[in-house]
Amino acid sequence: MVRSMTGYGRVQQTVDGLNILFEIKSVNHRYFEFNARIPRAYGYIEEKLKSYLQNYITRGKVDVFMTIDAVDGGESEVKLNYGIADSYIAALKELQKRYNLSDDISVSTVARYNDIFTVIKAPDDEERIWNAVKVVVDKAVEGFVAMRTAEGQRLKTDIVARSKKVAQLVDKVEKRSPETVEEYRNKLTARMQELLADKGIDENRILLEAAIYADKVSVTEETVRLKSHLKQFEDILNSDEPVGRKLDFLMQEMNREANTIGSKASDIEIAKMVVDIKAELEKIREQIQNLE
Repeated sequence: MVRSMTGYGRVQQTVDGLNILFEIKSVNHRYFEFNARIPRAYGYIEEKLKSYLQNYITRGKVDVFMTIDAVDGGESEVKLNYGIADSYIAALKELQKRYNLSDDISVSTVARYNDIFTVIKAPDDEERIWNAVKVVVDKAVEGFVAMRTAEGQRLKTDIVARSKKVAQLVDKVEKRSPETVEEYRNKLTARMQELLADKGIDENRILLEAAIYADKVSVTEETVRLKSHLKQFEDILNSDEPVGRKLDFLMQEMNREANTIGSKASDIEIAKMVVDIKAELEKIREQIQNLE
């Protein structure tokens, strides 16, 4: 399945008493790169989330953002620090006695000093929280993958059209290449007739020169390999696996063949075709950079 590396998904849902917001987005990257912004209290989820997302994503720079809030506040326990409380009360009594103040020390008075209380949050049930998170993540990833797939199909359509154009140009090069040899032989014959006039022409010498020229400018091996690469290209595009890296490698091979054809071409028509081939290959390469 051809997929783009660009995608976005966002879901907010309450699951098992937890209000969870999960957002995921990705852009092009050579490898899988993962960055997460998760509440520190739930930091243990990050590695699980990274591993889980790799089931759906093989390449791209992936950024996720998540918040988790307990709807009922969660289970907590308030502990009293008696030592600090005793110190506050003793200090207040000393203050009252030293300055002859009215004795109005009360629970509400002492309770104003926050450091005598410690709120202890009940330990997280990590498995329960992770299972709740997965419910939300799955829905967000569904939209995320759908966007990547839709964009991937648009890219595939463009790539297929361009690869067909390359194939047509290669066919033209194959047809034109033998014609250049025949034209060279005719020009060579005419030139020798002009120079030798009535002395006669050595047909064997012309045939030899034409054969040497044909061998020098022959692009048969290159066009055969290029057409083979184009067939592989099509097969990879239609496979169910991530295609980006394979196509990127194949593009290097196709460019190499096109460059070789260009270096051998002494015919202006073939040279123009090679320029068009390389232009299409470059556009295909640019599109491939967006594929997973």
